[in-house]
Amino acid sequence: MQTALQQRLATNNARLGVYNGAETALRFVGVEPELRTLLSSAGVFDLGWRTKITATGKDRVRWLNGMITNNIRDLAVDHGNYSFVLTHQGRIAGDLYAYNRGDDLLLDTDRSQAETLIKTLGRYIIMDDVKLTDISDSLTAIGLCGPKAKDVLSSAGLDASELEPLQTGKRSIDGTEITLVRGPEQKPNWYEIWLHPDSAQKVWEALTRSSAEPVGADALELWRVVQGIPQYGQDIRERDLAQETEQNHALCFTKGCYIGQEIVERIRSRGQVHRKFTGFEFADGLVPPGKYDVEGRTLAEITTAVCVPLADGQRNIGLGYIRREAESAEPIHLNGKKARVAGLPFTISNH
Repeated sequence: MQTALQQRLATNNARLGVYNGAETALRFVGVEPELRTLLSSAGVFDLGWRTKITATGKDRVRWLNGMITNNIRDLAVDHGNYSFVLTHQGRIAGDLYAYNRGDDLLLDTDRSQAETLIKTLGRYIIMDDVKLTDISDSLTAIGLCGPKAKDVLSSAGLDASELEPLQTGKRSIDGTEITLVRGPEQKPNWYEIWLHPDSAQKVWEALTRSSAEPVGADALELWRVVQGIPQYGQDIRERDLAQETEQNHALCFTKGCYIGQEIVERIRSRGQVHRKFTGFEFADGLVPPGKYDVEGRTLAEITTAVCVPLADGQRNIGLGYIRREAESAEPIHLNGKKARVAGLPFTISNH
């Protein structure tokens, strides 16, 4: 599947490839300068690899509130939150952002997850007045990220000053109606522009005229790791439990029943899980993803390992899980290679 911007970006000397289920730009001028743009300036990027799904019908709020881990019942209009979709055994079947748009609920997830989530959630629409519709053909997104992102938006005529995290607002840019979205607290200086695919090229050009630099998915992937944001299918899998992921902003303990809630509540009442999601720094070169055992027990599991190119050299970092009793060990040894458990997000300087 190609994103709405794919052909436009192909003419911009972008290297193309698949990211999270869609063909998009992987890089323009190179990963290091593009990552530097995200960390110190403002990068614009294709978000067509995200899928937009609407939930309509008079039962949509009650129904979705019983499907996912966060509170939809009390979600204000033009606001969103982050949630897990769980199995009855409390394992994570997917993740998504849900937004209350007044007339419908909009679910935003990776394209690689979309088909499975629609089928999974759709199985539970029985006597409910609810309809799930993939509207990605009529709604796509462009992203903007970096310390100067708000300045770029202002230069393009878009006021983001009043937006709270995960709040949306109707705006217009060069005569094109769009929805401006501020990212969650876990994604600092992150904004999204939701718009019709036919307008994507025009708005992309307006943002680049306002000093945003094109950024590909390869740099976005490194930025994600630096920020400590887990990727479903890689850092979060169906075998994982919600509390192991440390994504507490995905959980609401006062909303009432939902699928998998009994397991989540049991873990909360009995105490912490045995392992936690965390960052790793590797002193002896990258450690391959996988489980690392000590005396027959899994000490750590590396789910992502990357070499981050920075102005002052390279850093080998990763994401994964550590047994709680070992998180303060300094260092830990993973098949002979030294690693250090690091807090998230990583502290990175790239000026």
